[in-house]
Amino acid sequence: MNISQRGLAIQESPIRKLKPYADDAIKRGIRVYFINIGQPDIITPEPVWEAIRNYGEEVLSYGPAQGFLELRQAIADYFVDYNIPLTAENVIITVGGSEAIHFSFSVVADPGEEVIIPEPFYTNYNGYAACANVRIVPLALHVEDGFRLPASEEIEAKISPKTRAILLCSPNNPTGTVYTEEELDRVIDLAVKHELFLISDEVYKEFVYDGAKHKSLLEYEDIKDRVIVVDSISKRFSCCGARVGAVITRNADVYQAVLKFAQARLCPPSIEQKGALAAYRMERSYFDAIREEYQRRRDVLYEGLKDIPGIVVHKPQGAFYFIVKLPIKDCEHFVRWMLTDFELDKETVMVAPAQGFYSTPGRGEDEVRIAYVLKEPDLKRAITVFRAGLDKYLSLFS
Repeated sequence: MNISQRGLAIQESPIRKLKPYADDAIKRGIRVYFINIGQPDIITPEPVWEAIRNYGEEVLSYGPAQGFLELRQAIADYFVDYNIPLTAENVIITVGGSEAIHFSFSVVADPGEEVIIPEPFYTNYNGYAACANVRIVPLALHVEDGFRLPASEEIEAKISPKTRAILLCSPNNPTGTVYTEEELDRVIDLAVKHELFLISDEVYKEFVYDGAKHKSLLEYEDIKDRVIVVDSISKRFSCCGARVGAVITRNADVYQAVLKFAQARLCPPSIEQKGALAAYRMERSYFDAIREEYQRRRDVLYEGLKDIPGIVVHKPQGAFYFIVKLPIKDCEHFVRWMLTDFELDKETVMVAPAQGFYSTPGRGEDEVRIAYVLKEPDLKRAITVFRAGLDKYLSLFS
């Protein structure tokens, strides 16, 4: 018997597929510094744990398909704090930001239609596009200019009669780029001109550095009917395992369509929603120390990488990732080799090969993504081990 083409075509995770090699290294007594995956080591806020511990229902029953009203209102209030007028009826709770992406693709496009996404992009966009049978049209960005968006003409050249939406992720995973208002205006103008939806992945909204501010597409009142925001508590509150996200839209038709998808999967997790509610009720000052911590880590990583001969790296403005271009033809081989054949004082490093963050064949083969999700002492040590491994690899294979 044959499985579906969708099952054959869906992409392996470039972040997770090499994990067995790391597991084997650990079994051999090697310490592995995991800077391949966006799993923060920031402590999950105590109010989240308290809310979960105090969940007092005697039956763990189904909740509303769109999520608990209290949580939806708390998320709306969070955006109101940023002068974005929302109500609970603009928010649908999803099983992580991942389901929010899947729902968004499924709502804006029919099978065979297209969504334009600047690449490199969050690798699971590929997977959810495959699930929805939607085609991603990549818009090529480049590390040499800090992954800035190209001119309007280059973006417009990607638009076809099958295009239904443009997706922007800012602050960006995997590049750390934060799009400027001028860049956003370019994309908005094209969306209006060609009657397209705008999907905005704003999971890293709070993590913008050097005194800059994130600009949400929800702030543009004149295009509110075409904006769909994908959100999540995973990184915002260091709750990756809770699997609580949201689709946010002021388009009533989009909302009703997403709700039907939500009804089909019954409901998001109940206990974790209570934890999320406690998180959103915290003071916004919670983010100040977290933001400062990530900015320090970014600076440590940048200083440790920028002078390595042959690499290309730009200091990111947000999120907690770098894309680094290495003087290596096959970075997946390098990442695997670091786990199977290299150690420095019984330590090694795992990064993510960047090829899987592209959909254009051949792109990203000489790049890696690094996540600065370790405390400074561990991050500094990881840089030392990484540099030693890179030097050794180049001496063997260049």
